[in-house]
Amino acid sequence: MIDVLLVEDDPVIREATGMALELYGMRVRTAPDGLSGLAAFRSGSPDVALLDVMLPRLDGVSLARRIREAGGVPIIMISARSDAIDVINALEAGADDYVTKPFDTAVLHARIRAVLRRAAVPEREDGTLSFGDLTIDAESLEVRLRGERVGLTPTELKLMLEFAAEPGVVLSRDTLLQRVWDYAWEGDTRVVDVHVQRLRAKIGNDRIETVRGFGYKLRR
Repeated sequence: MIDVLLVEDDPVIREATGMALELYGMRVRTAPDGLSGLAAFRSGSPDVALLDVMLPRLDGVSLARRIREAGGVPIIMISARSDAIDVINALEAGADDYVTKPFDTAVLHARIRAVLRRAAVPEREDGTLSFGDLTIDAESLEVRLRGERVGLTPTELKLMLEFAAEPGVVLSRDTLLQRVWDYAWEGDTRVVDVHVQRLRAKIGNDRIETVRGFGYKLRR
C-alpha cells in the first residue's frame, strides 16, 4: 500500500483529497501546517509527500527543502498559484512535480503513480557510458564526475539516462515529459527546464546544450 503524506492547511481540501486518495487504495496521513508536516515526515517515512505551497508555521517550499535534504522521497507541490516564479521556486527546492488547484483527484493519482515509477528507476543493461570525465554505470545506476559520485534525485537520474541513451540527439521538452514524467497528456514544460538546470548544476553547465526552439541534447 502506498503511504502518502498530505500537508494542507485548508481542512476541506485536506479531508476531501485524503478521502479520494484512500479510495484509490492509498494510506493517507495528513498535517495542517509545515512544522506538523515535517514531524509527520520524520516519524513515518512516507512513499510520497504532497505539500501545499502556502502553509502556516513553515511554508511548503521550505518544507520541501527539509524533506529533500533527508533523501529522495518524491515530492509533489499543490497550489492555487501557477505563476512561473512560484512553479520554479518549488521545483528548485527539490519538488518533482507541481499540481495547480483546483485539480482532479484522478489526475493527482496519476501524478503520484508517475513520480513513484520514476523513484523506482529500472535496471539497465550492463555497461558503463562515458562522456569525458562523466561516467554512468548502467548496472549500479551511479553517475560519477571525475570519479566522484554525483547525488541525483530519481527524476534527475532518469533524465540523465534519457540523455545518455541518445547522446547528440535533440530531445524536445514534450518528449522528455512523456519519457521521464509519463505525461502523454497535458504537462507543464517548465518542469523539464528546471530539472535540466538542476542537472546542469551537478554535472556541469556545458554538458547539456539548449537547442533553441527544439529542446536539449547531451554533448558527446
